[in-house]
Amino acid sequence: MRELLIVLLKSTLFILVALSGAAYLVYFERKVVAYIQERYGPNRVGPYGLLQILADAVKLLFKEEITLPGANRFLYYLGPMIVASFAFLPLAVIPFSSKTFISRIDVGIVYIMAVGALTTYGFLLGGWASNSKYPLLGGLRASAQLVSYEIAMGIALLALVVQSGTLSVYTLVENQRHLWYILPQFLGFLVFLLAGMAEINRLPFDLPEAESELVGGYHTEFSSMKFALFFLGEYTNLLVFSALATAFYLGGYWGPFRPGAHWFFLKMALFIFVLMWIRWTFPRVRFDQLMNFGWKFLVPLGLANLLFTSIFKVVL
Repeated sequence: MRELLIVLLKSTLFILVALSGAAYLVYFERKVVAYIQERYGPNRVGPYGLLQILADAVKLLFKEEITLPGANRFLYYLGPMIVASFAFLPLAVIPFSSKTFISRIDVGIVYIMAVGALTTYGFLLGGWASNSKYPLLGGLRASAQLVSYEIAMGIALLALVVQSGTLSVYTLVENQRHLWYILPQFLGFLVFLLAGMAEINRLPFDLPEAESELVGGYHTEFSSMKFALFFLGEYTNLLVFSALATAFYLGGYWGPFRPGAHWFFLKMALFIFVLMWIRWTFPRVRFDQLMNFGWKFLVPLGLANLLFTSIFKVVL
């Protein structure tokens, strides 16, 4: 009973911190894009615009709820809830320091791959239940994109498992005490990075939204807090993906001096900045280019990396 209570308290604390972090990622990205485009970002609400995210939350909370005639109301409300809630699940096995984590299960990587695929249902159900063609097309695109790039990501992580000899995220981070896996697994890191960008719908792979083609994709017909839940899920996925990349390839909480959570969050911040930089630098690709790139380039590259890793593991 005591252990269960501790896990519940840790989970609540992690979710609250992740919620705040995801919310302020919106502010951070708006500041980054403003700097890239040589203009001002949010600077009116609060000092340096820091309270802008609260103003946006209040605005979304009081916006009118709109539901199209013929929409499946149950699934229409369930879709955003699935996307927002399931985005937090991988946090359960990510160690932010040697003592800061929720759980140390031995199959943490399998758990992450399993729960990471569940958000697909939220996009597909929300798009279909809207009873509108643009959300349906966006949901179908999201499901095809996520399922396809999940394979490339799984192959990259399989090579990482061969390299580290463990499925535990905690043990994997501990093994990087002297050598970060981004060096021996650089090809795998590239596959993981590109597949992850497609998984979390970041430009240049945000085809499920594609404003120029699908208006807003799967969340076109969503308003008020339902839209906010989709938005929250998107930025939570960005936060979680950066945490996973830090744990898998960038040494986690290990640094040149005393290890700790400060190194983990610093690496996460740099990784998030790079993803934002990429988003506001490169144009969106076509959907056929996206699928061809995943199946004809990333999957073979991931398999080649897995083969070389296995050979070197056996030989050395």
